[in-house]
Amino acid sequence: MKSPAEQLQLLTRGTARVLSEGELLKKLERGVPLRAKLGVDPTSPDLHLGHSVVLEKLRQFQKLGHQAVLIIGDFTAQIGDPTGRSKTRPPLSREEILANAQTYTEQAFRILDRAKTEVVFNGEWFNKMSFSEVIQLNARVTMQQMLQREDFKNRIANDQEVRLHEIQYPIVQGWDSVVVRADVELGGTDQLFNILVGRDLQKTEGMEPQVVMCLPILEGLDGVQKMSKSLHNYVGISEAPGEMFGKLMSISDELMARYSVLLLGQEIDPSVHPMESKKSLAAALVARYHSDAEATAARENWEAMFSRKDLASIELPEFRVGERRDLLGVVGEAYETIFSEPKSGSDVRRLIQQGSVQLDSEKLTDPKAEPVWTAGQVLKLDKKRSVRIAE
Repeated sequence: MKSPAEQLQLLTRGTARVLSEGELLKKLERGVPLRAKLGVDPTSPDLHLGHSVVLEKLRQFQKLGHQAVLIIGDFTAQIGDPTGRSKTRPPLSREEILANAQTYTEQAFRILDRAKTEVVFNGEWFNKMSFSEVIQLNARVTMQQMLQREDFKNRIANDQEVRLHEIQYPIVQGWDSVVVRADVELGGTDQLFNILVGRDLQKTEGMEPQVVMCLPILEGLDGVQKMSKSLHNYVGISEAPGEMFGKLMSISDELMARYSVLLLGQEIDPSVHPMESKKSLAAALVARYHSDAEATAARENWEAMFSRKDLASIELPEFRVGERRDLLGVVGEAYETIFSEPKSGSDVRRLIQQGSVQLDSEKLTDPKAEPVWTAGQVLKLDKKRSVRIAE
C-alpha cells in the first residue's frame, strides 16, 4: 500500500482541477478505502477514447485499494445532460437507454476491474421518488445557483430557450453523490458545476463533502472539438484494431503528444522520430483494448498499405459495387455501408476532386467517371479508409 502522500501524487497526476488536494489527502490519511464515483449517461451505444480518460483515473483508484462506484444514469439520460449544449437534447426512449447501458458497462470493463466495481443505476432511487420528495429536493437549491451555470447563461443571453427539466440535471446528479456516499467524484472539466452541486447537497445532509476531481477534455481526431461520435472525430474503444490504428495515425504531432499523456500517462520521447512515436502510440492503444498480437497485425497492415504500398497483402473490408457504378455513387455508398459514416454528395465530390480517392494507387478525380470495377481492386476513400472490391 502506498503512503497517503504517494497516493495523492499519483491520483492528482494528469488532472485539470482538484478541489481540494488538502481535502483528498485528509481522506487518504484515514486509511479507509474511499468511494470514488463516476456517473455516465448511456446516451449512445459506444464508449470512445474521450470517455477512457476519466475511466483510467477511476481504475487508478481501484489499483490503490479504493472502491470504484460506476453510476449508470438510466434516469438522468431521460433528462439529458445540458453540458456544452446550445439547445435541448432530444429525448431517448427507455428501451434505447437500457440497450445503451448494456454496451456501456461491457465496454467500461475493458478498463475497470469488474470484480472491484460497484455498478448502480440511478433509476433505482429516482423512479421511487414521489412528487412531494422531488419538490423537497428542489427546495435545497436556488434558481440563482442554477442560472450561474455557463451553459444556461449563454443560452439565455442568446435568447435561446432553457427547459425547466434541464435545470433539474445538476440537482439529480448531485443527489446521486448523497445516495452513494461519494468521497470523490470524477468527471471532465465540463462537469465542474454539477459536481459542486453534489458537494452542496452532501453538506445539507450533514455529510463530509466529496472531493472534486476534473480530468481534461480529450480533443477528437480534428484536434479542435471535443471527441464526439456525432462529430465523427472519435475513436471507439470497441472499434476493430485496424480501424483504430488507422484513425490514430491520422492525428497531428501536437495531438499525438496530448493523447500520449492523457491516454497512456507518458510523455513522447523527443529523440524518437514523430512517425515512429505515432505508430507506437497507436499500437499501444490497440493493445490496450484488444491484444498485443492484434496491435502488431494492425501496425503491419498499416505499414503495408501506406509505407510499403503492398496493396495485395493488406486486410481490408470488402465492398460490393451496387447499381450505381459512377465514382461519386460508389464512394458515397462505401462510406455509408462499410464505415457507417454517411457523407453528402458535395463532401464526396470534394474528396474526389482533391485527389484523395484512388483505385489501385491511381488517383481518380472525375466524380462522374465509371471505372471498370474488378474484384480485388483496392479503392482508397481517404487517407484513413480503403476497401477491397468484392466479386
